[in-house]
Amino acid sequence: MSTGKKIGFIDYNLENFHANVYLGLLRKELSGRGYTVAACWGMKEAEGRAWAQKNGVPFIADAAELDAAVDFYIVLAPSNPETHLDLCRRVFPFGKTTYVDKTFAPDLPTAKKLFALAKKHHVAIQTSSALRYSNVQDEVAKMGGHAAIRHMVAWGSGRSFEEYAIHPTELVVSCMGSDVKRLMRRGKGDLSQLLVDFSDGRTAVINVYANTNTPFAASLTTAKETKLITVDAGAIFLNTASAILDMFDTGKPSVPQAESLAVQRIRDAAMSSRALKHFVRV
Repeated sequence: MSTGKKIGFIDYNLENFHANVYLGLLRKELSGRGYTVAACWGMKEAEGRAWAQKNGVPFIADAAELDAAVDFYIVLAPSNPETHLDLCRRVFPFGKTTYVDKTFAPDLPTAKKLFALAKKHHVAIQTSSALRYSNVQDEVAKMGGHAAIRHMVAWGSGRSFEEYAIHPTELVVSCMGSDVKRLMRRGKGDLSQLLVDFSDGRTAVINVYANTNTPFAASLTTAKETKLITVDAGAIFLNTASAILDMFDTGKPSVPQAESLAVQRIRDAAMSSRALKHFVRV
């Protein structure tokens, strides 16, 4: 019988960094909130069963049987957003609150399909990069919120632009809002820079320096000052997991859908060859 605090992990390959980190946080730092990972399933069954056995989590292949064992879902597959729509099709019909890991979707049309599917089945969902929950957003709140930030620069690294641009992009959108107008990309190799225009003359620069030793950081400029902030990377996953549990507690997403779609719009536009030549609408 469910206690109302049981989470199901749904994944492409459960043997990944996010599955391990979130399981560890739920069992240790966040254990006082009473949530447990009660069941799991992965598309790559052999790897999933091995992960489940190693971590003491029941692997349940039958979707209805798994659903009977859990109250909420976390859809992972952080490196395989192309699988998210199929994974969500598996669990959304059960109508339970669901967190979908970054990157939300491989493209904007798929992102819209995911939100439409959630609406059809009355599922509360949210998605985010862990960079949404950092000391940078805390500083933005102190400086007056989205409207106060006139210009922002963000830096990030990772294995590739395609997978890791989500992080500095989410950092910018979470601090400046969803009203993105146009962008241009400079550089298509490991060193890329996005020039982004927002409404009301506000601007941002997103630097994605793949395969470099570049910390996540941001500069925030208001009409009065500029502050340079290095992200406290040690806190972001704990903060993200806490935000996921907050949504499970309330049944209400805290991440605006418009912002999640703005992140996707920026990513899609940046991947366009046209953006390497001139500004394109986002």
